Amino acid sequence: MSRQTQGAVLLVLGATLLSISAFSTTYLNYVRPGFRPLIVGAGAVLAALGLLSVVADMLGRPRAHDHGSRVAWLLAAPVFALVLVAPPALGAFAARRDDGSPARSRTAAHDALARSGVTELTLGEFIGRAYAPSSPTLAGRKVRLIGFAVPGEGGRGWYLTRMQVRCCAADALALEVAVHGAPAPAEDSWVAVTGTWVPWPDGVPDEYAVPDLTATEVSGIEQPTEPYE
Repeated sequence: MSRQTQGAVLLVLGATLLSISAFSTTYLNYVRPGFRPLIVGAGAVLAALGLLSVVADMLGRPRAHDHGSRVAWLLAAPVFALVLVAPPALGAFAARRDDGSPARSRTAAHDALARSGVTELTLGEFIGRAYAPSSPTLAGRKVRLIGFAVPGEGGRGWYLTRMQVRCCAADALALEVAVHGAPAPAEDSWVAVTGTWVPWPDGVPDEYAVPDLTATEVSGIEQPTEPYE
């Protein structure tokens, strides 16, 4: 691989990183927002090094045919694929294959919710409040949750779901709430669900169980810019 080809590949890699982070929010499909400065910085460095390498090679020696450079461009094929066919954020397919359960705190204190009106909560906070050891703050309160729809097995009910990530999509964990009282939306469609928590019939379970919500309103929404919690 010639020096000029090496520089061109670096330039393409850097430009791709910049295109998904500095000039769009595509990077949020793969990592948490806090990684943006690092991705932008890495893209800028790669692009600068690539440009300098190409220019230095062009000024330093006469042009010559290098048949090996054609093969070297195959290294950039995954990059072009990322630009042309960007993988979407994780959805129902990934949620069905998640065999973990959300870490929940039985000691965390939660502020009381408003007695009237609707309070918007993340799925993570809703699940945490549902598992409060005593005097659940969700009891009798109307809440609004946002996520995507995942049909239950065998068409039995559906779940409002959102993926939670600590670092990137590779460590994603599915947060789920079973929705009752409303027909299932299309799979992977993003919806806002307003309703009330269904208290545990026998108190907070020892083993993890998906909390239930009785819906009073389900409305379709656009996918949030930041798809993960």
